[in-house]
Amino acid sequence: MSNEYDEIIEKAKEFFRKEIAPSHIANTKKLTKLKAFKMNPFLQKYKASFLTGNDDPESIAKALVYPRVLGTSIDTTFGNKLQKFCSDVLEGFASTTSGIDIEYLDKLDGRRKYCQIKAGPNTINKDDVETIKGHFSGVKNLARTNNLNVGLNDLVVGVFYGTPQDLSGHYKKINEEYPVIIGADFWYRLTGEKDFYQRLTDAIGDVASEYDGSELLDDIIKSLTVEIEESLKPKNLEVREIAENEGVYSIKDKKEGECR
Repeated sequence: MSNEYDEIIEKAKEFFRKEIAPSHIANTKKLTKLKAFKMNPFLQKYKASFLTGNDDPESIAKALVYPRVLGTSIDTTFGNKLQKFCSDVLEGFASTTSGIDIEYLDKLDGRRKYCQIKAGPNTINKDDVETIKGHFSGVKNLARTNNLNVGLNDLVVGVFYGTPQDLSGHYKKINEEYPVIIGADFWYRLTGEKDFYQRLTDAIGDVASEYDGSELLDDIIKSLTVEIEESLKPKNLEVREIAENEGVYSIKDKKEGECR
């Protein structure tokens, strides 16, 4: 493999160390209070029991923390850092064309591609579809003005990870007009190396092994457990006071239906 592509691997590893992991850790540290979560009281005990076999406060805390830290938090961090990834790691493919993230010579068909980068197969919404198409329309207009040979297949969306089968309906809508290239196929077309995608994900995995967040998670769960225990204490006195102030019904005379 060429030094250019080896360098991408090393830059990706360093990017994870400097950008992804620190942001993820910082966001995790913000989860020590219940107000950081949108807790559904109808489902939270069920989730806790499903996860651990009981619905005690510690289990509820785990059911809150694990999905956030291991799911939405890290995924959001990666998505938010995507443009910086392009500028730092894929700087050799930087584009000066408005609305385009990178440009590269496709190693399969040899044509220059104008590419918008996305993180994963479910990371765009309905509004993004029109935005992406709008950017590509701008490139087509520019190409006509400057007599550039840019075909519809030269305007592509590159998705970092996943497979074609994983693509959401929004991506499939784009793919009706412009190619959506995902995962191993994208990285192969970018580098010409069939195993580059595997090498890249393995390299990130090596960096990930440098981090152990178990102690941090334990501390956060303990903090939340205390707050959850307090929130679950019955407030019977408050309920009785409200009842006494507003009056309570009793069956004093069934015929007359009197109440007091």
